[in-house]
Amino acid sequence: MLLDTHALIWFLNDDAKLSENAKTIIEDGDNLFVSIISIWEVAIKINVGKLNIDIEFENLPQILAELDIQILQFDFADTEIYIGLPLHHRDPFDRILIAQAIHHNLAIVGCDVAFDAYPIKRIWE
Repeated sequence: MLLDTHALIWFLNDDAKLSENAKTIIEDGDNLFVSIISIWEVAIKINVGKLNIDIEFENLPQILAELDIQILQFDFADTEIYIGLPLHHRDPFDRILIAQAIHHNLAIVGCDVAFDAYPIKRIWE
């Protein structure tokens, strides 16, 4: 399963917006991934002052390892899928996650119903 960026942020911040199902998946799940693109998005938002997280950013790789969450790299095959995606969703970060989910046959853990327009499984409730 691939964590959407907001699912990761809400988990790290122990935010009540994270569904109980998503929290359980993150705490107990197997075969969990977070995209390097999500990490990049978090870094950008911290840098421009739009996001605060309850951990030190430089500790994120260690925390992900402790949670047994692997970092999914972005590769050329993901870009090929990205180019062919219909524009149901306009956010480029989310579209990259959709492309990665399709390419790697992963469900996405996230609350964004716009993901449902694509041939992926979304898990939230």
